Amino acid sequence: MERIGVGLIGTGFMGKCHAMAYGAVKAVFGDVPVVDRISLCDVDAEYARASANQFGFEKSTTQWRDLLNDPAIQLISITSPNGLHREMAVAALEAGKHVWCEKPMALTLADAEAMAAAAARKPTQASALGYGYLRNPALQYAKQLIADGAIGDVFDFRGSVDEDYMADPQAPWSWRMTKKDAGLGTLGDLTVHLISLAQELMGDISSLCAMVDVVHGERPVPGTNTSAAVENDDVAHALVRFASGARGVLTSSRVAHGRKNGLKVEVHGSKGMLWLDNERMNELNLYIAEGPKESRGFRRILSGPYHPAYDRLCPAPGHGLGFNELKVIELAELLHAISGRQSASVDFSRGLKIERVIHAFVHSASSGSWVSAF
Repeated sequence: MERIGVGLIGTGFMGKCHAMAYGAVKAVFGDVPVVDRISLCDVDAEYARASANQFGFEKSTTQWRDLLNDPAIQLISITSPNGLHREMAVAALEAGKHVWCEKPMALTLADAEAMAAAAARKPTQASALGYGYLRNPALQYAKQLIADGAIGDVFDFRGSVDEDYMADPQAPWSWRMTKKDAGLGTLGDLTVHLISLAQELMGDISSLCAMVDVVHGERPVPGTNTSAAVENDDVAHALVRFASGARGVLTSSRVAHGRKNGLKVEVHGSKGMLWLDNERMNELNLYIAEGPKESRGFRRILSGPYHPAYDRLCPAPGHGLGFNELKVIELAELLHAISGRQSASVDFSRGLKIERVIHAFVHSASSGSWVSAF
């Protein structure tokens, strides 16, 4: 495939992120098809036209099904609210399109299962979910070190993901606080990223025991003198067991003052440990328990062109990649899958495993017991 036409649904933060990736991917990865930005969809016609012009799309529409009916489009980006993911993704796959959908996969586990089933019925169509943090060269180097036995037999994982976008108790209520429109709260917004990293480094989570809570039960409704109930989770924590037998702790919060992208992981092994913090995403910290004890310490490893994919974006170590660059790498992996090449893309089948884990949190918290995550 020398060219691929794309359609974008949604013009918010992630819509713009997808658009930037489409504009950059051929310059960064020369071995992918040329991307033709065909059509953009938003509910507001004037805004859609302005966004299409800004994002480099040929045309715009207010009807997302127009993208499915356009023969010039082979790939659909879905960056719409969570509640629309199932309908749009299933329809796109049935229309013969490849699909790049943002996380969380869907509102409910049943919706996610339906999306995975639709993808399975269309084996020639590629599906992908927006787990760009997995493409961090520092994380991938950590995975390589673990596989090579650098820290010995791994037995423990510690992970946290904290942000403060809802830390203020007076932060306004929105549709994101409802189960009907947003589904899960912190679990769907943040914990999914932590689970994706945990399973990338440690393998599948097999069981867990969780606590899921709302911290601020009501929030003010903008433009009124009233408040409304917060229906989904502010914090979600769990003890987990991996299929390998290793154990772990996962903690997450959207009400953690001071944390902006507090996605942190630690892996402990018999010979050492390593840790990463996505607020410093170009650093990997490694401790090897060897040599004189008085000279042991952590090594800070800065990402550089010797770590896979970094060199496609920058030839100089220590200069650093950011969130949007990781999205370009994520898109390249999807384009590799579309071209029938080996790919690390998170397809709907793999994404369903993440959805099963976050819904296991809810099941465990309501039952007060350990539950299966399969």
